[in-house]
Parts: sequence; structure tokens; C-alpha cells
Amino acid sequence: MPELPEVETIARGLAPGLVGRIVADARFLCTTVLADCPCGDTFRTAIHGRPIRNVRRRAKLLIIELSPAPGRTDPASLAVHLKMTGRLWIAGAAEEPPRHTRFQLFLDDGQALFFQDQRRFGNCRLLSDLDSWPFYASLGPEPLETDAKSLADRLGKKTARIKALLLDQTVVAGVGNIYADESLFLAGIRPDTRACDLSPARRRKLFAALQQVLTRAIAAGGSTIRDYRTPEGLEGGFQNDFAVYGRGGEPCPACGTALSVTRVAGRTSTFCPRCQG
Repeated sequence: MPELPEVETIARGLAPGLVGRIVADARFLCTTVLADCPCGDTFRTAIHGRPIRNVRRRAKLLIIELSPAPGRTDPASLAVHLKMTGRLWIAGAAEEPPRHTRFQLFLDDGQALFFQDQRRFGNCRLLSDLDSWPFYASLGPEPLETDAKSLADRLGKKTARIKALLLDQTVVAGVGNIYADESLFLAGIRPDTRACDLSPARRRKLFAALQQVLTRAIAAGGSTIRDYRTPEGLEGGFQNDFAVYGRGGEPCPACGTALSVTRVAGRTSTFCPRCQG
């Protein structure tokens, strides 16, 4: 599933082609892509004629902010969740939609936003108030917009395993398996350590490491394991710099010890038993 760096890369890549454009129409090739909307025609009516004023990311969501259409006063936001295999790009509206295209947003300049999703888990929803969506309202702070100490303080005396808390979107938004493993390695902390067993200094070190890893990953255009591509159709590059993720049994890049694999919060977790002991 695309995590914070991938969705941030997508938002930045789409913004130049979307901001300032006006939504002309929408087309749904798979009705299950619509969330919390009774039908495609209702969605099309609600979105028609709206100028796009911003494209941004929140957690793992792509948010397209829409101004009111002429004669209306109600702004809205289109929230897209890519889930496992979702991909977004801009192309000519007349192009034949490739296989697995689920949704098209037509623009006033003859272009269209395409949403492709092989697994059909992704979705989009149109909201007049994002905070009225319980999932959105429950999201924790953005790790790159919050200082490491504030993030560390949120853990308090929690007894949950530290990796489980990193994956909990109500604790910190946008982090998934890849960047949790990489940050824990950089901070020298085992993924199955209880948060309450970490000193405040080690918790701050962890979130500083998380910020460093996320910043590097965004600069590399994210990580491509299988399906992820940028809006330009390119693979990310951060997978070439993985220290531990997906490398169980291989030598640790720091000390040479064979990397161990365990499960935390139902997710495969790779770590160095020596560097993260």
C-alpha cells in the first residue's frame, strides 16, 4: 500500500496539472470505487463545474480541494484512498482507459485524471466537510509537520509494541510497514519493544529517525515494490536504499549479522538482533 512518501509524491506530481482547472465531468467504470455516495450521477452533479484549488496529502489519502461551482457557495473535497494497487495520472481525456481503470475526472482543458486499481480496494469520496468523516477526524498528527518531542510524548506509557503504534494511524498519520521498519532500524529499536520500556530520549530518537527516513523517501520519489508508480509513470527509488525491509536473512548493512524476521501487529517485521537489541 502506498504510504506517506508515495502519496506525497503523487500529490506533488498531480498538482501542476490539476490546480486551476475546472471539473467538467466524471465517469465511473466500476461503481464500487464510489464511497458514501448513492450513485455516479449524484456524484457527477455535485462535482460538475467546480474549480480545483489545491491538491495535497493527509496521511495516506490524496485530497483534491474544490471551490464552489458558479452560483454555489459550498466548497468540497475529493478524498482518494489508493489502498493496495491504486494509481493516479493525468492524460488526454480522449485516450482509451487502460485495463483496471475505475474512475476518470474530466477537466476543462481536454485532460482527465485517471484512477486505475487492479485489486479494486481503492475508493474516492466527495465530502463537504472532511472532519465529518470519522476516519479523517481520527487521524493522528503528520510526522513531518510535528516535532519529534511532541510525537514521542504521544506514546506516554502505552504498553503496546512500538511498531504497532507506528502503524496506528490515530497515533501518527501516514506510516506503514516499510517506513516503520526502516525508522526502527535507524533508531536502534526492536519492533516488538513495548513503548513504555523506551526512555523519552529513545522515543525522541525514533521520531527523529522517522522524519529523516520519510524525508529521504520523498526525495527519492517513494518506494516501488510492485505496483506503485509516480503520476509520470516512473518507479520510486527509495527501495534501493532499504536497510532492513524485505531483507530477512540477509546481512545487516551496519554489522553483518543476519537480519531476523518476526510479526508485530500482524505484519512481517525485519530487524537486526544486534543493532536493535
